[in-house]
This record gives sequence, structure tokens and C-alpha cells, in this order.
Amino acid sequence: MPKMKTHSGTKKRFKVTGSGKIMKQQAGLRHNLEVKSTQRKSRLNHDQVLAPADAKVIKKLLGR
Repeated sequence: MPKMKTHSGTKKRFKVTGSGKIMKQQAGLRHNLEVKSTQRKSRLNHDQVLAPADAKVIKKLLGR
């Protein structure tokens, strides 16, 4: 049986914590930053836990 390959795009966008949760970068921090407040940019700059329904798909793409 051939080995499963990890999805290249997925491994760049998500990381798995020690407890097995999938973390993602919050959207909205790429452009138009001058119109966003400092507090808003600070809030968007933290990683976020992926929803359980999405995490199931992402784990499959990561080969876990």
C-alpha cells in the first residue's frame, strides 16, 4: 500500500498542538491595516482553534 502524502497547502496554514487541536491564523490582517484600530489588529494577530467540523477535514489532509 502506498504512503499517504501530506497536503502541502494544509501543512503551511495549520499547526497541531500537543493536545491535538488544530490552530489557524485569524483572517483580516493582510491589507487595509491603516483603517483598522491597534486593538483590532492585536486581536486578529493571535492564533485561533479550528472548529471541530473543519478540524476533522484538516486532520485527514495532514495524514493524522
